[in-house]
Amino acid sequence: MTWNPRQYLRYGDQRLRPALELLARIPLEAPAGIVDLGCGPGNVTPYLQARWPEARLTGVDSSAEMLEAAGAALPGAAWIQADAAAWRPETPPDLIYANASLHWLDDHAALFPRLFGLLAPGGVLAVQMPRNFQAPSHTEMRALAANGPWRDRLAPLLRPDPVAAPAFYWDLLRPLGAAVDIWETEYLQGLRGEDAVLQWMLGTSLKPLADALPPDQRALFLERLGARLALAYPRRNDGLTLYPFRRLFLVAGQDRL
Repeated sequence: MTWNPRQYLRYGDQRLRPALELLARIPLEAPAGIVDLGCGPGNVTPYLQARWPEARLTGVDSSAEMLEAAGAALPGAAWIQADAAAWRPETPPDLIYANASLHWLDDHAALFPRLFGLLAPGGVLAVQMPRNFQAPSHTEMRALAANGPWRDRLAPLLRPDPVAAPAFYWDLLRPLGAAVDIWETEYLQGLRGEDAVLQWMLGTSLKPLADALPPDQRALFLERLGARLALAYPRRNDGLTLYPFRRLFLVAGQDRL
């Protein structure tokens, strides 16, 4: 699967806000090494550099298209194409920053302790993940994918709830000696444009399903899903579509936060 940085950044302001709110809660003064894990198109990495200009920055992503965009945005950083589930740093970093990336990976019970264990002494793991998988946008997507002529193609790709409740991550990391700060925020996003929620989803959760379909089925699937989403999230008279979106934030440090 190839990723489209332009589609992902279509609602760049709404995607950036939680990233910056996570950044603001990181209690490090002068980290020497920072990894932007699942860096995407590098839209957040410059903010990491602005806060810690002396740090050594590394961006990791599995998508060559995203890394190409990231390299253009910040050529001074090191960019590595790798699967975050198996990635290991050459030198333990002081900060692993994972914004809207780890929900794509399975087995969080093993993943989060592994990432925490990769940190340098006194390091911090900072994570933000969507946790809106029971919202109408996603339940409608899964219901449509599980029925119709595309079922055999799409059913294996469905991931009903890849992010657990906050207490799950607390219980994973506290026994490892982590000081943990976990919170959730639900944003009421006002999206502009036609089929706004569909377009939002095409930048992320919907893309793997759309890419798995031949062109004729893809067009029909998106048409039917767009109609369902228009009912669940009607466009207002002011031209905006309101899309509530919940996100989970986690900051885990090896020292007191």
